[in-house]
Amino acid sequence: MTEGLLYVLSEPGAVEEAEFHDWYDTEHAPARLTVPGIHNGFRHRADDGLTPSWMACYDLTLDALSSPEYARLRERSPREQRVVDSLATLDRRLYELLDAHGDAPKEPAVTLCVGMSTTDEDSFHDWYLGEHIGLLHSLPGWWRTRRYRRLEGAGPDFLAVHDIIGTDLFGSVMYRRATRTPLREQIMRTVTERERRVFRFHNRVSGEAAGPASDG
Repeated sequence: MTEGLLYVLSEPGAVEEAEFHDWYDTEHAPARLTVPGIHNGFRHRADDGLTPSWMACYDLTLDALSSPEYARLRERSPREQRVVDSLATLDRRLYELLDAHGDAPKEPAVTLCVGMSTTDEDSFHDWYLGEHIGLLHSLPGWWRTRRYRRLEGAGPDFLAVHDIIGTDLFGSVMYRRATRTPLREQIMRTVTERERRVFRFHNRVSGEAAGPASDG
């Protein structure tokens, strides 16, 4: 079965923050964990001052989203409908896993998400796998990198999700060396779209759902 990632960016907008979190933590997100093939769920708060301010991600097998159990989640409760209609942003993206490197962190901390589209996919992947991953993973505290191809939703074609110890890494000499090589500069000239977000771990989703949820 093909592994993937459901990646959802959201902004409460007119929804009060307390209700936003209660809805997400007790109804919306837990309902997904009742679907066979959705392995887990995590919520993250933006740590870069940008919006949307919240990100949720679910590791899953792609077949899970075509199951009857997932289809039933589209039956929204009155509360679900009201909250969804009031959100400033609900940006749902689905990705297929390409490759993974390193180990999952024992204690989630910071997640760096970098999306890119390119006019030269072969060279892009050769650079990432042949140079970029190795340089990044030479940094102490750069725990894991997973790369994905976008299947549904907005955003760049490829997404790299990096689990790291903290944002202090970005100021290190080793990080600057890893992100300023001649080959990287060459590849970046082929990049047509780039999105960089930094999130800090908020919580892990509980599997106890209070009711139906939407498909975001």
